[in-house]
Amino acid sequence: MSHESTLAWMDRRLREELAATEVLIHDDSRRHAGHEGAKSGGGHYFVTVVSSRFAGLTPVKRHRLVNGALREGFGPRIHALSITALTPEEHKQTG
Repeated sequence: MSHESTLAWMDRRLREELAATEVLIHDDSRRHAGHEGAKSGGGHYFVTVVSSRFAGLTPVKRHRLVNGALREGFGPRIHALSITALTPEEHKQTG
C-alpha cells in the first residue's frame, strides 16, 4: 500500500474502477477506537458511490462492485464499510 491517505485512496479507486461521478466518504473510525476488530489499523467508513454502472443491478451486486474496487484495502486500511450505491438518477431523487 502507498502512503496515500485512506480516504484519497478509496475515492481514487472508486472513481477509477466504477467510473463514479460522486464519492462521499465518512470516516467513523474514532468512534470505534479500541474495538477488537480495529486493532489491525483498518478504519470504519460509510461510503456513498454514484455510478451509472449500477443501473439495473440489485443492491447486492452493487455492493459487490464497491467491495471489489476496494478489495486491496480490507484489513490494512478498511475494517468495516457501510455502502450506499446509487445511479445518477437515483441520486438526483434523493436530493
